[in-house]
Amino acid sequence: MENQKFAKIAKILFWALMGISVGLLVWGFIAGFETKDGAMTDVLLYWAYIMLGIAIGFVICLGIYAQAITNPKGLIKLGIVVVGAVVLVGIVYLISPGNPAVGLNSPKLPTPGELKLTDTILNLAYIIGVLAILAIIAGEIVMATRKK
Repeated sequence: MENQKFAKIAKILFWALMGISVGLLVWGFIAGFETKDGAMTDVLLYWAYIMLGIAIGFVICLGIYAQAITNPKGLIKLGIVVVGAVVLVGIVYLISPGNPAVGLNSPKLPTPGELKLTDTILNLAYIIGVLAILAIIAGEIVMATRKK
């Protein structure tokens, strides 16, 4: 019964979001996507950010909901993973130098906070990339040793 109610609410919400998206798209074609002040482009970009946030929120909320229904003890593991991710991001933020951009010829230079955030994202991408490669290698080694 509860699943039917959830499905009905989700269906109504998805249709509403699709209607808003189509409305903005039609408005973009009528108003013209290439306005001088870039207002239409900004509206579409902000709507894309909102839709991305909603999608990520749904994935997280539905994952937690499904985990709580199927394996309530697994929520502890999920919490440990989330805390580990927050700690990793915090450590990477602390070690990121935020050095000034070299060779940047722009009238508006980035602030020290923007530079630190950019360095954090780059360093985090490097760390996650290396961890992904190591996980692939370790997975292949484990699979090779278990087959024998």
